[in-house]
Amino acid sequence: MQRFELSIFGRVQGVLFRQSVRRHGEKLGLAGWVRNEDDGSVRVLVEGEPAALEEFTRWCREGPPLARVDRIAVEEKEATNEFTDFRIL
Repeated sequence: MQRFELSIFGRVQGVLFRQSVRRHGEKLGLAGWVRNEDDGSVRVLVEGEPAALEEFTRWCREGPPLARVDRIAVEEKEATNEFTDFRIL
């Protein structure tokens, strides 16, 4: 089990990015949360198996069709197993 914290920058608000992140995370069996930040970015805290997290991160670099991802920062954290689902905050 691993935990990643992602900060995603670009045109990522108002384009169904959070909903798409949740849907893709659930599809991969991941748990955590996604939220909009005041600076226009999206922040994700997610836990799961390493291979699923790598696939999730690859997907986040592209995002849904209406989004434009300019930059993504990924930080690995210690997993806590505190999440049971994937939420939009």
